[in-house]
Amino acid sequence: MNIIKWSRKKSVSVFHLGASACNNCDIEILDLLTPRHDIERLGITLVGSPRHADLLLVSGVVNRQSLERFKLVYEQVPRPKLVVAVGVCACSGDMFRDSYNYVKPVDEIIPVDVYVPGCPPKPEAIIAGVIKAINK
Repeated sequence: MNIIKWSRKKSVSVFHLGASACNNCDIEILDLLTPRHDIERLGITLVGSPRHADLLLVSGVVNRQSLERFKLVYEQVPRPKLVVAVGVCACSGDMFRDSYNYVKPVDEIIPVDVYVPGCPPKPEAIIAGVIKAINK
């Protein structure tokens, strides 16, 4: 086990990247910080900058307006980086797939390590997705 993988077992910094989501997944991600779930007790902290993150939590669909910024935020995360697609919109585009503004699924733009389907997924599923990505 290399030192980066070992250090992530103890704590991981997560940046939430909302790509034109409907906010259901965003609300569930914020619910991770509440005392009920308290992800910080698991060593998972949400950070305010992608430059300080180890992992991206991506929610929503990527549209034409946000595509370049989406790629820019991904490039700002230091390597090695992990990506977790949260919600069915990030996983497949779902009901926005036929929209004129829909570009393509997140995994065709950036590499995705773990998919957490659901509309919106439960906070427990998001935590399980983050832990699965860390152990990958």
